[in-house]
Amino acid sequence: MQELQIIQARLKAPKGQYNSFGGFKYRSLEDIFEALKPLLAETHTSLVVGDEIVLIGERYYVCATATLTNQRGEQVTNRAYAREDLVRGKMDGSQMTGSASSYARKYALNGLFAIDDTKDADTDEYTKATKEGANSKQATAKSQQPKANGQQPAEPALTAEMRQKLEGSKTVTELYKAFGELPQGLREHPQVKAYCSELRDKLEGAKLDECNK
Repeated sequence: MQELQIIQARLKAPKGQYNSFGGFKYRSLEDIFEALKPLLAETHTSLVVGDEIVLIGERYYVCATATLTNQRGEQVTNRAYAREDLVRGKMDGSQMTGSASSYARKYALNGLFAIDDTKDADTDEYTKATKEGANSKQATAKSQQPKANGQQPAEPALTAEMRQKLEGSKTVTELYKAFGELPQGLREHPQVKAYCSELRDKLEGAKLDECNK
């Protein structure tokens, strides 16, 4: 489909989100949609993204499907899968499923439009943040306590060993294990969970890229 080639060549999906704890930028599903809409209008194509729940083995996955259709009725479809995250302890069921849906839809679009989403960590910002975190000497327990004046808890402090285990995980299973070994206060901290979620996304993204080769 010629229209797909045009969109793939011209699409610039900016990394409009910033993870302050991990120190790196990333793109969200909304960022991709925002970048796509002008190109869809220009090429007179339509994009439909949906998902369904499927059972694979003993786990339920969200299967997202992205379909591009041109004026001649030609279609190109790509699918991606995601399962509910085991480490999002404070989310209810609908929130966890919604998160998995967004993740699956994002990677369905990544595959369809050839968006590279696996190099977020290859930035000077991320490298700098990682080194600074490794040199941090703040006590974990102290960082988790709210300030006396009622402000939000201080930013969590991961030791160099903790960061090394998390960032050195080669699979999602290893990442979950490293996450489970963190102190409870760190596991429940929103920034730590968001950071680990991004690490998981990179591992899953690299796995998907390998499968698509």
